Amino acid sequence: MSGGRDWLEVESLDLEAQGVARRPPAEGDEGAGKVVFIEGALPGERVQVNVSRKKNNWEQGPMSALGRESSQRVRPGCPHFGMHAGACGGCKMQHLHPAAQVAVKQRVLEDNLWHLAKVKPERMLRAIEGPAWGYRDRARLSVRFVAKKGTVLVGFHERKSRYVADMQVCPVLPARISAMLLPLRELIGSMDQRDRLPQIELAAGDQVTALVLRHLEPLTAADQQRLRAFGALHSVQWWLQPKGPETVHLLDEGGPVLAYRLPEFGVTMPFKPTDFTQVNPHINRVLVDRALKLLDCQPQDHVIDWFCGLGNFSLPLATQAQSVLGIEGSETLVARARSNAAANGLASRTRFEARNLFELTSQDLQSLGTAQRWLVDPPREGAFALAKALAEWHAEPAAGKAQGWQPPQRIVYVSCNPATLARDAGLLVYQAGYQCSLAGVVNMFPHTAHVESMAVFDRVG
Repeated sequence: MSGGRDWLEVESLDLEAQGVARRPPAEGDEGAGKVVFIEGALPGERVQVNVSRKKNNWEQGPMSALGRESSQRVRPGCPHFGMHAGACGGCKMQHLHPAAQVAVKQRVLEDNLWHLAKVKPERMLRAIEGPAWGYRDRARLSVRFVAKKGTVLVGFHERKSRYVADMQVCPVLPARISAMLLPLRELIGSMDQRDRLPQIELAAGDQVTALVLRHLEPLTAADQQRLRAFGALHSVQWWLQPKGPETVHLLDEGGPVLAYRLPEFGVTMPFKPTDFTQVNPHINRVLVDRALKLLDCQPQDHVIDWFCGLGNFSLPLATQAQSVLGIEGSETLVARARSNAAANGLASRTRFEARNLFELTSQDLQSLGTAQRWLVDPPREGAFALAKALAEWHAEPAAGKAQGWQPPQRIVYVSCNPATLARDAGLLVYQAGYQCSLAGVVNMFPHTAHVESMAVFDRVG
């Protein structure tokens, strides 16, 4: 399928980092006015496209010719990046200058807030940025033994494919991890179970680098010894995962604990390599610091940290507020958060509870007591039930409201999905009595189309 020789003016980027253009009107042209999504094209460029998919109102395909180049186009920093078959699919925006990537993400956030919820922040925050390379302390690498070629592949999947990319380096991983890709291929290739090892998960702490090996059959004694030798040579700690994440355990007990520090607050966060922690430790430190500054806790304040996880925000908050209530969806996470609070001497100022965070009512909120500040950090699904419960309370007549309970004066909402943030913002602004005071992006994942962001909501009246 081809798109002819028409030159198209690229207007913007979509959430998949594709250039967006529109076919100009032309008499007798059935494709006139169609939106065209162009892989590899950047805003401001004049391009031709090789159409590979065509629907009634849109077309899609890779760029086939570049007539006018954007001033923001740069040479990708990774030899495996590209739009061609076999290219690594881990990054989508390496051809765009990092500063321009942030501007695109800021526009995505603003567009989602306005077009999906008709919410416009009073002020846009300056974007949180950090290193563009070597930033990724967490990664899930696929492993495949290719019997026909007698080789092992370790890395991310190919672009738009279930196949594993033939990666020799990965510049978004820390240099010491990128340098391990080829040795890891050799290690897996030497193992007895090489065709039953589908995945290696990376999790790096401040002092320890952990690798989690997913294995579908019990490892032989010889394979375990190979792992030990590799770990000693490359200073990594091996964990094994025979089934689900709950089965993860150390190859050999003992050794240093996997943890990261938030030195601004004197907090150390132990974690397991399969726990959810932020991919980018440099940005996480800035993110926590900014969130707490925006929350503006006073020493007498009570705070609720919704979707608290292991305590990434709860424990720093406990160094500033009178008390912090952390709420999560599982008893296991709650127990881990309590343990982390105790390890940091913050047990007396924290409390953790397990709740169904996707089924909340206004009565549930009132049962927790009044908190002057909320920190909300949900998964991609957002915090719809929480926003809806606030809206329900706001709509209740005065006689039906619990005596003395008040909603928070300020909410800081950390989001990994601008669409669900916009949905929840619409509820908070138009039905729960809040205004969106501030919003801005957090470039947690440079060179990808992932948009992390933060918004501040203040109660009106």
